[in-house]
Amino acid sequence: MARFELKLPKMGESVAEATITAWLKDIGDPIELDEAVVEIATDKVDSDVPSEVAGTLIEILFEKEDVVKVGDTIAVIEIEGEVSETATVIDPSNSLIEEPEINELEKSIEKAVDTISVPISKTSDSGRFYSPLVRNIAQTEGITLEQLETISGSGKEGRVTKKDILAYIKNSDHSTELSASTVSLDREVLTNTTQSGVPISVNGGDEIIEMSRMGKLIAKHMVDSVQTSAHVQSFIEIDVTNIVKWRDKVKEAFMKREGQKLTFTPIFMQAIASTIKKYPLINIAVDGDTIIKKKHINLGMAAALPDGNLIVPVIKNADQLNLVGMTTAVNDLANRARTNALKPDEIQDGTYTVTNVGGFGSVMGTPIINQPQVAILALGAIRKVPAVIETSEGDFIGIRQKMFVSHSYDHRVVNGALGGMFIKTLKEILESWNVDQDY
Repeated sequence: MARFELKLPKMGESVAEATITAWLKDIGDPIELDEAVVEIATDKVDSDVPSEVAGTLIEILFEKEDVVKVGDTIAVIEIEGEVSETATVIDPSNSLIEEPEINELEKSIEKAVDTISVPISKTSDSGRFYSPLVRNIAQTEGITLEQLETISGSGKEGRVTKKDILAYIKNSDHSTELSASTVSLDREVLTNTTQSGVPISVNGGDEIIEMSRMGKLIAKHMVDSVQTSAHVQSFIEIDVTNIVKWRDKVKEAFMKREGQKLTFTPIFMQAIASTIKKYPLINIAVDGDTIIKKKHINLGMAAALPDGNLIVPVIKNADQLNLVGMTTAVNDLANRARTNALKPDEIQDGTYTVTNVGGFGSVMGTPIINQPQVAILALGAIRKVPAVIETSEGDFIGIRQKMFVSHSYDHRVVNGALGGMFIKTLKEILESWNVDQDY
C-alpha cells in the first residue's frame, strides 16, 4: 500500500489560499479517480478538489472553515500499488503523527511568526494535530503549545477548532500566564502590523448582519490591493452615438443569425483589447523590483452575483476574437457567473480588468486594481447629453450619446502619460465606429 498526499491545487496567480467549506468524504470512504473530495472557496469562486488517484481516505488534515495555503496537504489517501513520479507519496514507514513536508510558502510564514512568539508545530508530542488557522490564532494571542494541549477539542478525533480556541480566549485570562516581556513584544508587533478599528456602539434597534465568507475575502483582497499599488485615475468622455445607432440597426439581425444578444459590453471589450495591443506595457504585472510583460491579453470582466458580491471571469486571448466570438464569450461567462457555474480556470490568469459601473446607473467610478494586474477600466452609463458639434459650416448644439471612462492604474509602473494615452486611444477607436459596417 502507498499513501498519497492530496494537496490544495493552484487556482490562479493571485489566489494564495482557500477556505474549506465542506468535506464530501469521511475517513474510511472509498474514492474514485477524479471524484470530488472536498469543497473549497476563494474570494473569486467556489470549487471542488478532485482526487488524482483512486483509493481510501485515511486522514483529513484540515477542518471545515480552516484557511489552507496553496500547496498544503489537505488529506491522505491510501492506494494500492505504485503511483506516478509526479504524485506526492508519504513513506509508509513514517509514523502517522510525523509532520508532512512543508512547502516554501508555509516556511516563510512560520519564519515570520517566529519573531512574535514560540512556534507551534502542526502536531504535538501527544500526536494531536493543530490546523494552521488554530496555530495562527494561538500565536497572535500568545497561547503556548502547553495551553493548547489543555483545550478540549470538539472536532474530529478531539481536534481543537477555531470555535474551541476562541471560546478559550474569551473565557480565560491566559495572558496573565505570559511573561511581561512576551506580552510587551506581542503588543508592539500587533500594534505595528494590524489596523485598529474604531469602537462602534450598537443599540437595541440596530440589526447585526454577519459578513458572508466571500464578502470577507473580497474585502481583504481590496484592502491588500490599495496597500500594494499606488492608485491614480484618468478620466475621459467618449461620444458613442455611432455605436448606439449601429447596435440599434443590427441587433435583431445579429440575434437571428448568431443566436446571441448583442450588448454594448462585447463592443467595448473588443475595442479595449485592440487598445492594449497598442500599449502592451498596460498588460503587465509587478513582482518585487521586476516587471512581467504578459504574452496574452486576457480580459477580466467584473460580473455582479445575485447576493451582491462580484466575480471576475476571464476572456482568454481576447485580442484574437472577432465581435461574434467576443459576444459569445461575454454572454456565456456572464450567464454562468450568475448561476455559480464557473470553473476555476475561468477566473484565472486575467491580465487587465473591465468593470461596468454604468450598469447600475453610475456616471463614473474609481475602481480598485485587481492584483496582480496594474490597471482596471470602469465604463460609465451611456447618457443623452447636449454637445457642441463641429461641422464645416460652423458649430451647433445637438443631442449626443456619451459616456465617461475611468482608468485606475498603478503609478509605481504606469505613469500619467501612458495611463492617459491609453484611454485617449480607446476614445479614438470607439468614436471612429462606422455606422454602415457589417458585423
